Amino acid sequence: MKQKPIPPALTPFLEGKVLLIDKPLNWTSFDMVKKVRWLTKIMKVGHAGTLDPLATGLLIICTGKFTKQINEFMGMQKEYTGSLVLGATTASYDLEQEPEHFKPIDTITPLAIQEATKQFIGTILQMPPQHSAIKKDGKRLYESARQGIEVKVDPRQVTIEQFEITKIDLPNIEFRVLCSTGTYIRSLVHDFGQALGVGAYMSGLRRTKIGKFNVEDAMQWEALEKEINTLLEG
Repeated sequence: MKQKPIPPALTPFLEGKVLLIDKPLNWTSFDMVKKVRWLTKIMKVGHAGTLDPLATGLLIICTGKFTKQINEFMGMQKEYTGSLVLGATTASYDLEQEPEHFKPIDTITPLAIQEATKQFIGTILQMPPQHSAIKKDGKRLYESARQGIEVKVDPRQVTIEQFEITKIDLPNIEFRVLCSTGTYIRSLVHDFGQALGVGAYMSGLRRTKIGKFNVEDAMQWEALEKEINTLLEG
């Protein structure tokens, strides 16, 4: 689709900008792209790495000519902080689905929790969640999962540089992960629960870094909207 003429004040966005946005809870990454398109009147907008609706944090959005840099940003190392609940699982590995398969955790010690992280450090094979946006035969996995259909997918090679437990208040655990692109933190949490023999699901996730970019430097959506409206009014 041909780019329609845009207001002169928004020309810098057509020339190319890299926007650091702190994605709100319950918004999809593509929701953010659509909102930036609507706000800037620019069609050429894309994001550099999906965040699930139930995750918050750093989302890189590129506009105009800078969309050419998206693959470069996607390949950068990511940092996440998050929380999990021990003693149950969910079909989606997070709070999108109801917890089930409850197990007692009274024998789980802080030492066992710390020790269990070690097997996930380094290059590992990871199975993507059935509730994910990966496409198989032209259909996204979560579409099949919501119909009760399990789709066979191959494990993926990812690298976990750091998996740090930052707080233990059972059944809740807080953590920090430094990992390669393509890592599913939900899958890491699920596998971590399996390693402890009691199951686990992710209860919260925030992306804090992508390469050299930090969520502390990211804008809230409302601030970006105000900035662009000010440009248009000026």
